[in-house]
Amino acid sequence: MTASHADGPRSGRLTPDTEVRARVDATLETFLTSTATTLREISPVADRLMDPLRTFTSGGKRVRAVLTWWGYELAGGADAGAIAAAAGSVELLHAAALVHDDIIDDSETRRGRPAMHASFRDAHARLSMSGDPVLYGTGAGIIGGDLCLALSEELFDSAGFANAPAARDAHAALRRDVMLGQFLDIELQAVNAPRAELRERADEVLTHKTAKYTVVQPLVLGAALADADDALRAALAAFGLPLGRAFQMRDDVLGVYGDPQVTGKPAGDDLVQGKRTILVAEVLDRAAEADARWFEARLGAEDISGDDVTRMTAIMTDCGALSAFERLIETETARALTALDELVRLGVARDDAAVLEGFADALTQRHR
Repeated sequence: MTASHADGPRSGRLTPDTEVRARVDATLETFLTSTATTLREISPVADRLMDPLRTFTSGGKRVRAVLTWWGYELAGGADAGAIAAAAGSVELLHAAALVHDDIIDDSETRRGRPAMHASFRDAHARLSMSGDPVLYGTGAGIIGGDLCLALSEELFDSAGFANAPAARDAHAALRRDVMLGQFLDIELQAVNAPRAELRERADEVLTHKTAKYTVVQPLVLGAALADADDALRAALAAFGLPLGRAFQMRDDVLGVYGDPQVTGKPAGDDLVQGKRTILVAEVLDRAAEADARWFEARLGAEDISGDDVTRMTAIMTDCGALSAFERLIETETARALTALDELVRLGVARDDAAVLEGFADALTQRHR
């Protein structure tokens, strides 16, 4: 497949996000079906690896795929087949990160379904296999995540963009950011940073693990695939960074207050997991000292109870931390929307800027 480009920002309307998701889903289904066939020829046991992988990679919001596609179109890109492959590769990278994240966090569910390592563990028990089912599930899950990463590279190469140095750099940055961000996250949980440092450290995790990887790098990658100039890529990054920050902040709220039937995660999951986020920093800064000490001691405790989570949530609300955090989300969202003016000045159609604005609102006001 050979990618084609147009000159300058695209003047038409962006492909609707629903259509982007459908095209990317179809691309992934075709690619993974072909991969499963190839691996099955090596060994029929490969289906035990590919079936959970295909289930895990289906569905989801496809935020990164949509933004990769739109970055490409905003820079004048017009090859739908090529960008579908590139956007699909970003989703496979994301799947790899999620699989490993669930193992690191010992999470049982993802999107209301068993996490990949949990599905392997359960299969071990169901098939009466020998050995430790937990070790089997963890090992197979790591391999599944690694395979997603390898397949991401394969699908990206198939898109035909290999001759674009800026695109290669953007693609490498995307991978580096998520891996660095993941390490910063587990490092923060392990070092038990003092309160005075927590906000800064949590902000660092938020920026690298999510903001850049979820919004900035997909937009910039898409634009680079269409040979965008430095000015357009910088303007997209200026829009994407505050939007990515607001997106993760909303995720942090949902990690505490989200409806399990909607989020697919247990109530108060971030508190149970001991996630030391900016929202937690707000609590420790604002709560009465006795409440703050108790909150910090129970955060991620091995014996944390449902009653503890209820009390922690009440402290978070009553001390004003949630309200202050919501204001931070509003501020970051406003910064992102203000940055749209520069994109319009560079030639992005106002209709397309309006689509970006609507997408930003959806990301920051979502319930899952």
